[in-house]
Amino acid sequence: MPRIKGIVTLRLVKNEAQNQLHIELQQCLMQTFSQYHCELRLLSKATCSTNGDSGRIGRAIMENAEKQQPARGAAKSTTAPEEEWKEKVIQIRRVTKVVKGGKKLSFRAVVVVGNGKGQVGLGIGKSNEVIGAIQKGVSAARKSLVTVPLHRGTIPHPVRSKAGASFVYLRPASAGTGVIAGGAARAVIELAGVQNILTKSMGSNSPLNNARATLEALRELRSFEEIARNRGLTIKEMLI
Repeated sequence: MPRIKGIVTLRLVKNEAQNQLHIELQQCLMQTFSQYHCELRLLSKATCSTNGDSGRIGRAIMENAEKQQPARGAAKSTTAPEEEWKEKVIQIRRVTKVVKGGKKLSFRAVVVVGNGKGQVGLGIGKSNEVIGAIQKGVSAARKSLVTVPLHRGTIPHPVRSKAGASFVYLRPASAGTGVIAGGAARAVIELAGVQNILTKSMGSNSPLNNARATLEALRELRSFEEIARNRGLTIKEMLI
């Protein structure tokens, strides 16, 4: 899963009350960033100081941050439930809106949510802060889930779809092929639980439109049982 690197600058002063406030703020940021698999790197001028209270407070903050961040190469915990939903942030953009009196800045996040078992959704969130935009995107994605009919780790039949100026073509693949896809299409397909597939993205390279086209293609998939039932045949009769 791609990780987002956030840089937070803390300027420490000699006032103990304000220093305690900075420590509490740092702990809150660490908990918030860890929810979205982000890496938080703290920069403080006080960490360069060897004398004074500000230097000690700065070093304490850096030590606390290192303890909370997992070590590189450490094994991931396997105690998480299998039905846990996973999120991937496809794109974060800063949006500027011209209003009376100046410009209003906000952020737009495109998020994909899936359980790896045939359910995936796409959501867009907008907020004045990045974390708020991601939270809204996750909430919107869970409200628009698509069920994908998987067949032996791949899709049952070829399908193509379009969203805006983006075209996506999906084709089944044999076992061992893997996910041949890139960009936003790969994120959607992996979270849907597809293990072997061939894809081709054409037209616009917009991450949002590519994700929408891929999700629409997955929505159009039909299982063998559904097609046979609509034709009034059994699966054996349909495949003969």
